[in-house]
Amino acid sequence: MEKMNCAWILMVVAMLVAGNQAAEITLSKYGAKADGKSDDSTALLNAWKDACNAVGGSKLVIPKGTYMLGPVKFSGPCQGPMIIQAMGATFLAPADPAKFNGQNGWVLFHILNNFQLLGGTFDGKGQTAWQKNDWKGESCLKSGKCSSIPINLSFYKITNSLVQGTTSVDSKQFHMNLLHCENLTLNQVSIKAPADSSNTDGIHIGRSNHINITNTNIQTGDDCISLGDGSQEVDITKVRCGPGHGIAIGSLGRYNNEEEVRGIRVRNCTLTNTMYGLRLKTWPSAPQPGVARDLNFEDIIMNNVSTPILIDQEYCPHNQCNMKTPSKIKISDVTFKNVRGTSASNVAMKLQCSKGNPCQNVKLADINLEYRGTNGTATSECGNIQPTTSGKLFPPPCAVKSA
Repeated sequence: MEKMNCAWILMVVAMLVAGNQAAEITLSKYGAKADGKSDDSTALLNAWKDACNAVGGSKLVIPKGTYMLGPVKFSGPCQGPMIIQAMGATFLAPADPAKFNGQNGWVLFHILNNFQLLGGTFDGKGQTAWQKNDWKGESCLKSGKCSSIPINLSFYKITNSLVQGTTSVDSKQFHMNLLHCENLTLNQVSIKAPADSSNTDGIHIGRSNHINITNTNIQTGDDCISLGDGSQEVDITKVRCGPGHGIAIGSLGRYNNEEEVRGIRVRNCTLTNTMYGLRLKTWPSAPQPGVARDLNFEDIIMNNVSTPILIDQEYCPHNQCNMKTPSKIKISDVTFKNVRGTSASNVAMKLQCSKGNPCQNVKLADINLEYRGTNGTATSECGNIQPTTSGKLFPPPCAVKSA
């Protein structure tokens, strides 16, 4: 953890120094109207092309204003470090998902190294799309039509980079999607969508490593942060989550060729009025074995959270799997430490591991979760697990061995 923080600080310092030396290009010189009505996509992409091709790097300054954008793709590699400075700028997406012609991304950052996105509010106008995300009670995950619903901000193969002070509002699907990224920090990010917006994960991470998310506020209708297969060496600190579905690892085990999840650290976070708290979820009847290990959750505050601690290896939404076949995902080396607050349900802790691959080396330390409802006191439910415990525990887990 200390090594990662030092590396992050050095990376940011180097990028700021490079930014002070970069050429500056201003979007207003490219004919952008910033009136919230005219399509400024062409002006923005032309400005990006010139900035990206500037030898030694460049800073693209987007003045305060409201910019209407269709799907845009900021592609590299560039000729040097790149900065988009967009403090005070608001970007509006087309409200109708059909305007995207089946593309599942609105704003895409593609193959960039030493990149900074500073500021900017990205409004996805997602109200129409949420009806398609949850059409007649069937989520797009069941219908298979998620790929036609745009994500607000997609980061693909972004390395040694920083996103800071950026806001995502009312995305049609995921707010931010990180895929094949390395050494990427998200700092002081804000994500906002109603609690009933469907499939609007705040930040989704897949097949990426050394990701740092800190000082971030997420209010949405699905997972605040979700970590898919291949998420490795991820630090999540000082995140405020709620409403939403909590912080989730998974789901895992649905597809072929999934990569190992490891080195996840969630610390000093607060979850408020979320559907779940800290959740690990894997599918039964996985096509092949998988691994999720070295998962650490520490110093977490729960405020009226349903099932604050949950391992669910029987995750099967819409009955899309064979529940008789146990999950093949091996979960091991998991720690829940100093998790405290209130549970909205009397089952404050549920640890349901796989019959075929029981969880190994799960540690519970200093857990204090109170239930203040009318359905008795806080309880635990467990299966195929024997956690090691230390400190004070409430509710007590079902079967334990002392540390």
